[in-house]
Amino acid sequence: MNQPRAVVIGGGIGGLTAAIALHQRGWAVTVLERAPALTPVGAGIGLMPNAQRALDVIGLGDRVRELSAWQGAGGLRTPAGRWLNRMDGQAAAERFGGPLVLLHRATLLGILCDALPEGAVRTGAAATLTDPGGGPGDPGDSLGAGPRAAVVDTPDGALEAELVVAADGARSAARRMLFPGHPGPVYAGCTTWRVVVPPPGRPFAPHETWGRGRLWGTQPLKDGRVYAYAMAVTPAGAHAPDDERAELRRLFGDWHDPVPRIIDAAAPGDVLRHDVHEMRSPLPAYHRGRVALIGDAAHAMQPTLAQGGNQAIEDAVVLAHHAGPGTALAAPDLAAYTAARLPRTTAIVRQAHRTGRLAGVGGAVTAALRDHLVAGVSRLVPGLVLRNFDGIADWRPPQRPYAAGTPRGQREEGRAEH
Repeated sequence: MNQPRAVVIGGGIGGLTAAIALHQRGWAVTVLERAPALTPVGAGIGLMPNAQRALDVIGLGDRVRELSAWQGAGGLRTPAGRWLNRMDGQAAAERFGGPLVLLHRATLLGILCDALPEGAVRTGAAATLTDPGGGPGDPGDSLGAGPRAAVVDTPDGALEAELVVAADGARSAARRMLFPGHPGPVYAGCTTWRVVVPPPGRPFAPHETWGRGRLWGTQPLKDGRVYAYAMAVTPAGAHAPDDERAELRRLFGDWHDPVPRIIDAAAPGDVLRHDVHEMRSPLPAYHRGRVALIGDAAHAMQPTLAQGGNQAIEDAVVLAHHAGPGTALAAPDLAAYTAARLPRTTAIVRQAHRTGRLAGVGGAVTAALRDHLVAGVSRLVPGLVLRNFDGIADWRPPQRPYAAGTPRGQREEGRAEH
């Protein structure tokens, strides 16, 4: 019997995870990546227990944990350095069934690429979805009655597939083709900076710091380097008149230690800046015909809950679960995939938006009131911040591991998704 074919558009974290999960289920997988190479770009990514359990399904959870820094004590500070609350890494691990870990995105992409068969990833391959497949009269909320395959155009010709995974980001062309009347993601009103710098001269406590319309975070990686991220309320499309490191100095140079030291340690060309977009209007579905949307293509969100990449990983393993094992008569149950993922991710998008509004308040009085409330409530209700991740970090996938063995952290059938 011939293997069913799956084409993945996009070689990012979600696309590669989906390709691995489908490959392990018996699908013949091709990943089409527009970039000329999967170069080690990006900065850090935090993976909460929900994403780690999804990676356990494909046998990669332990490898990720091995190469990650396990996040311990930290907390929220003011620009002057006062602690508003403190977080206990052990308490978080006990509450959610595992630790928060942090690693470089390039490390994670390397782990994912190594798990795919040779030749599965084609770089320099711009892909255009031209036919979602399904059957005549397909309403967009089911696979469709007919056997028609989906079609993706590439520089080397058209590819037909029983399943297409659109992991092509917030500006997804595949999403626009499937849902041309949907407005798509909108500007969230803020931009972000990310950078990885060499080990600092003096140790520091991991932290996130909230100012007036500005946010900064500093976290250690396992190899001693430091991952720093920042966010500020700015007009869309703005850029520094000189360079982005200079912009960080202007915005955060007078904040508490180690913020100025981290900025000074950064090379100007290493500071990444990206506007934030979010899917305020949910899509009607995460599929049409034989095409499934995952990650930012389906539910772009603010980074305030650190769930963008985590939710893409969840999407990938849940999609593989509903795609079923690779057989010649493969008919992926994409309606079940939408039903499993759309309510959950829509709620997380909205929660990230609310958190962004709280972090981004710009008035002196409102910011002072916010800080007072956070500090007071944290004293009265220890661990309150962790409750913000109930229903997120404690998620479990709907299937057992596909890979040989049973990785730590995935010992049982998952609870129902929520």
